[in-house]
Amino acid sequence: MVNEPNHRIRALHTASTVTVYQAYDPRIGLPAARDGRFPAAWKRDRMTWIKPSFLWMMYRCGWGTKEGQETVLAVEISREGFEWALRNACLSHYERGVHPDPAAWKKQLKAAPARVQWDPERDLHLKPLPHRSLQLGLSGEASRRYADEWTVAITDVTPLAARIRRLVAEGATGEAAALLPQERPYPLADEMAHIRL
Repeated sequence: MVNEPNHRIRALHTASTVTVYQAYDPRIGLPAARDGRFPAAWKRDRMTWIKPSFLWMMYRCGWGTKEGQETVLAVEISREGFEWALRNACLSHYERGVHPDPAAWKKQLKAAPARVQWDPERDLHLKPLPHRSLQLGLSGEASRRYADEWTVAITDVTPLAARIRRLVAEGATGEAAALLPQERPYPLADEMAHIRL
């Protein structure tokens, strides 16, 4: 990608929703996809990480082959919820110029219901690219809202992951790329500048 900013949210999104990815043990993932909502067994009191980048999720879960991550979910959530999380997020690391000092950052991090982490985006071979993608950690109120209010639809994309992986292994990268979700830059309001570097 030419002139790709170092930190940018790229996501499959509509006027009202954003798609994020997670991978779970089938005991959680399959009921979630079947019912379109997270089951009671999904722990709402622990931090959960959502990723708008399909290929970063593939890197994280090994195309759905890692133990406990065999079911890859595309979770469509409301833009309203996504933006609430971003507005209330703290960077996952101290950044000079963003935070007054490390102690202030630690205090903010502890209080924030969401945290932002920027990790290298991945290509079809899951190798790092020079620009970064968003990981958004949700805890407390944000985690509960994600599971019970923001989620619009949940789709099992494990077969898609397997198909793309197979095509990449066969050298059919053009065909594989054509199957990827159409992730576009996500517009960020000025009040969310604190999560951009």
